[in-house]
Amino acid sequence: MATQLKNLSDFSNTTIPNAGAYRFGIVVAEWNAKITGALYEGAYQSLLDNGTLDENIFTYTVPGSFELTSGADLLLQHKNLDAVICLGCVIQGETRHFDFICAAVANGVTNVAVKHLKPVIFGVLTTDNEQQAIDRAGGKYGNKGVEAAVTAIKMADLANQLKN
Repeated sequence: MATQLKNLSDFSNTTIPNAGAYRFGIVVAEWNAKITGALYEGAYQSLLDNGTLDENIFTYTVPGSFELTSGADLLLQHKNLDAVICLGCVIQGETRHFDFICAAVANGVTNVAVKHLKPVIFGVLTTDNEQQAIDRAGGKYGNKGVEAAVTAIKMADLANQLKN
């Protein structure tokens, strides 16, 4: 697996646009809070590190990953944003619940983006166990929150370029 070969949050070989002109929403699932908190810290700090003003970052929590879609939709209805980052963590259990939640969230995030014509970023870990989640929430494979923030910046910048 390619993940085992590198830190996926290393953007040293890519250009990240300055995010100073953009407004971002972050929707964070409360379920698996230890993991989603680390994802949030990575995303939030990445936005700041790339020029986003603190007052242009709007953070809201939802109960779980399934609710990320509704949270992103509500945020885009009520705030003038350039992109929304959805952060969650679904860990495989003994039932098929995992499969249904992961598919619903992935499809839901896409549908919200299409509905609002705004980037809505899937920053959701879908792992087999808690250790894999830890490894991807600031551990040895980087931080999916950082990756989601960089994606949001790049997509907001792309949308801005296309309207000019």
